[in-house]
Amino acid sequence: MLTVTTVNVNGLRAAAKKGFVEWLARTEADVICLQEVRAEPQQLPDEVRDPEGWHTVHAPAAAKGRAGVSLYTRRAPERVQVGFGGFGIAGSEEFDTSGRYVEVDLPGVTVASLYLPSGEVGTEKQEEKERFMTAFLPYLKGLKERAAADGREVVVCGDWNIAHREADLKNWKANKKNSGFLPEEREWLTRVLDEAGYADVVRELHPDVEGPYSWWSYRGRAFDNDTGWRIDYQMATPGLAARAVKGLVERAATHGERWSDHAPVTVVFEH
Repeated sequence: MLTVTTVNVNGLRAAAKKGFVEWLARTEADVICLQEVRAEPQQLPDEVRDPEGWHTVHAPAAAKGRAGVSLYTRRAPERVQVGFGGFGIAGSEEFDTSGRYVEVDLPGVTVASLYLPSGEVGTEKQEEKERFMTAFLPYLKGLKERAAADGREVVVCGDWNIAHREADLKNWKANKKNSGFLPEEREWLTRVLDEAGYADVVRELHPDVEGPYSWWSYRGRAFDNDTGWRIDYQMATPGLAARAVKGLVERAATHGERWSDHAPVTVVFEH
């Protein structure tokens, strides 16, 4: 079995004080993908920078206090890659030091942690998001092709900052003109599935449910009312997706027990 968990920690230093360390001690995951770490490795406490029993790869953003992705693996990775530049894709180098992508090779599988930019309609943030999406789609295609040639599967985990379908957010009608549920963003995710050839593993395991949501705003009573968004995905190549036997969102029992505004999304694969 291969158990993979992805979670946006909303600042790892803060999460470490709120319960992440305890969660890490009890998780059965083999691989953990973190997003929005928002710290240089040397700023992290020892128990999360280099926790016992884990091999860690940290890819902070050059801009301090922004983004940042990490990977924790029980086994030492065979290869590490930060960013997705260097493959001849126009615009990809912009994101080499943005703390938004890191991948590792493990036996038979490549696992990546992705933090796709969050946008805001009519601002530079949305333009950055669109530039990232434009460069990342061809990278995903090439990644799958290279892995297949090497006899490997792929799973790209993370905060994709897009709800794909109406079932992926509670208040979809009110968000049709907001970043995260724009028609062009949703169409891009469709292309990730149909054109690049990946599978939305949790949705395939739970085809007919609302959610399961993975992010709830800290505003109001969003968590208590389950007014959430499903924006944290594990996108896998079909061969690996077909071996998924369990997928769940590790939703905290109460608002007070949360250590992030996101919940961990875990998939168990036969591997």
